[in-house]
Amino acid sequence: MEYAAKITGTGSAFPQNRVSNIDISEKLALSGIETNDSWIRERTGIAERRMSMPGNSEEHNSSLGLAAAWNALKMAEKTPLDIDQIIYSTCTPDTILPSTACWLQHKLGAAKAWGMDLNAACSGFIYGLSIADQFICSGKAKTTLVIGAEVLSSIINWSDRSSCILFGDGAGAAVVERTQATSDQRILSTHLLSDGALWEMLHVPAGGSALPATPEIALQHLNKIQMNGREIFKVAVRTLSSFALKALKKNQMTVDMLDWFIPHQANFRIIEAVAKRLNLPMEKVLINVDRYGNTSSATVPTMLDEAVRDGRIQKGQTVLLDAFGAGLTYGSVLLRW
Repeated sequence: MEYAAKITGTGSAFPQNRVSNIDISEKLALSGIETNDSWIRERTGIAERRMSMPGNSEEHNSSLGLAAAWNALKMAEKTPLDIDQIIYSTCTPDTILPSTACWLQHKLGAAKAWGMDLNAACSGFIYGLSIADQFICSGKAKTTLVIGAEVLSSIINWSDRSSCILFGDGAGAAVVERTQATSDQRILSTHLLSDGALWEMLHVPAGGSALPATPEIALQHLNKIQMNGREIFKVAVRTLSSFALKALKKNQMTVDMLDWFIPHQANFRIIEAVAKRLNLPMEKVLINVDRYGNTSSATVPTMLDEAVRDGRIQKGQTVLLDAFGAGLTYGSVLLRW
């Protein structure tokens, strides 16, 4: 192809409200559920997470996406009118109709852009980058805004100790632009897969057209996250490892040639197990799950933004993005910064 795609700007945003493990423990104690800070840290590596305040319009999904988008545009030295398309990954949209991409397009003033929502759960940002890459490489787009944003606090099942401790809210963004196919700085390859047969491992049963939400449904917590953590752990380690290797093999690279690895920030123990399986030093693994928890499709872009802004990721370095999510969905992106 004549063109390639490269990320020229990143951004992130989080709610102001910090929720510590102690806060979680106290909340659960009101329902007679026991947990504590050390129990949560030992099993997840999480110390705190951010959660939007209900009713605060500044912390709606699209509002967090908007703040992240402005930060990414500023880094890329672009304006909203430069954007051709908006790919918005979320499983917790502002509204079912219209799409959160349309809410963002309106708030941002990106009058020349078309937008769409994408639901691949925690793999969503990876899916979004892959779509942006295809549009740009084919010449159909020049500048794309990819967002991964979630308000998971709205679907947390507070009666399930094993899952409610994991999740947080946040948004990450990337400006993806056209460059020459021969450019050193570009997305090198993207790799995606889904396996609907494993849907029961992580899902929200109600709230869609198959099972509309009712007061009775809410009492049973069927409009909240249902998760089989033990099985998810095993699948996550296996698929994150395989998709990392798939990207490296495609580009005739070995693990030791990788500068940075950004896996989905689901659980520190999962990340550690993947690094061990890949024989990758933890010094090359970028982690923020301890401070933000699992923010689903926002984990990869927020970690990418943090590492770009603090100078860990340098021009010319090779970065591997890797994720898995409900669906189940999987994906990886290898790029040279």
